[in-house]
Amino acid sequence: MEFFTILLIALALAVDAFAVALAAGVSLCRVNGRQMFRLAWHFGFFQAGMNILGWLGGLTVRPLIETFDHWLAFGLLAFVGIKMIREAIREAKEEGEGADPTRGRMLITLSVATSIDSLAVGLSFAVLEISVWLPALIIGLVASGLTALGLRLGCLLGAASRLGSRAEIVGGLVLLAIGFKILHEHGVL
Repeated sequence: MEFFTILLIALALAVDAFAVALAAGVSLCRVNGRQMFRLAWHFGFFQAGMNILGWLGGLTVRPLIETFDHWLAFGLLAFVGIKMIREAIREAKEEGEGADPTRGRMLITLSVATSIDSLAVGLSFAVLEISVWLPALIIGLVASGLTALGLRLGCLLGAASRLGSRAEIVGGLVLLAIGFKILHEHGVL
């Protein structure tokens, strides 16, 4: 898989983390280095880890689905992309008032919630016989970087939900485009 494609996937997957970090930055107003490190580390780690878990799960079923693997990869990417778009359109996400999203259960819950999509993408990597190690590293680093950026911007901006939902729509469209590219590469389109 080309580096540029991996980078696009990483950016698309990191949109949820960016949007949550943006909202967290707005709610916290002042973010210290510890909070930024905790949120960026956890979001990046979970994005990379879930990608690897999805890939490992996909390795076990690959022999059973080799004849239609490109359709499965397209389906997974389309599902995740459409889900991101629908969630962005349906409602602006609101964080609980007064709670620090960089600590405790809330941190773990947000880390898992923002990385579920990465699990599906990891499964599609296995189906397409793509090694997961470089993509997982890039996905984790991009998620960490966009999380840190989102926290900083959230402190500066007041309208986090509008910017976050637009970013999620773009991320969903990118995943759909990559799914269509996979079908094109397999001679379907």
